[in-house]
Amino acid sequence: MSPHPLHNILFLDIETVSQYRSFDDVPDEWKDLWRHKAESLLRDKQPATPEEIYGRSAIYAEFGKIICISCGIVSGMPADRKLSLKSFSGDDEKTLLTGFADLLRKWAPDHSKYLCAHNGKDFDFPYLCRRMIIHGVTIPAVLNISGKKPWEVQHIDTMDLWKFGEYKSFVSLNLLARTLGIPTPKDDIDGSKVGEVYWTEHDLPRIVTYCQKDVITVAQVYLRIHGESLIREENIELK
Repeated sequence: MSPHPLHNILFLDIETVSQYRSFDDVPDEWKDLWRHKAESLLRDKQPATPEEIYGRSAIYAEFGKIICISCGIVSGMPADRKLSLKSFSGDDEKTLLTGFADLLRKWAPDHSKYLCAHNGKDFDFPYLCRRMIIHGVTIPAVLNISGKKPWEVQHIDTMDLWKFGEYKSFVSLNLLARTLGIPTPKDDIDGSKVGEVYWTEHDLPRIVTYCQKDVITVAQVYLRIHGESLIREENIELK
């Protein structure tokens, strides 16, 4: 059984891309900074150049940007649970971060609410905070861990839940869902294709759909780990 009321948990996922379409478009001073960063990524790896791995810059908040934030809240009784989804997306990162921050401040005015993501503690949560600082967006209290004791942090990570105290393992959301018998949608893209879809096709709706499906999976994984009933497909609604 979930240790927190389900309606007090906001499930979320973000999609990120490189700040520029290709390495050729990167300003010279940032090219040097990326080359320096890439040196550490290329050590003892297959031969490659900083230019060739520029697409990987999307996962670093200093070199990437967020193009979609999707979130969802579970409501209703176990037999008829619903998941309501909402997304913020676009080319203007500051606008979507501001909109998401406003939502968090209204939804979590006190300390009773929680954020949940898969690998959120190592990726989604810090990435959001760093990009908000870069754009001068005030970090909402529920997202900000600065000055908080570990037990005061309102973040839940489904990867952490699955580790059961083990520190060396990494499990993808897709693998965990399949392991737990949770149906995962067969999409035409995965996380590695988001940058290509954005920069080549600029198909944001396609990326939003992918992001929302990850939020659905995170919510279902959380429910399954805690022995809760899953949400039926017909009870998933967009706002």
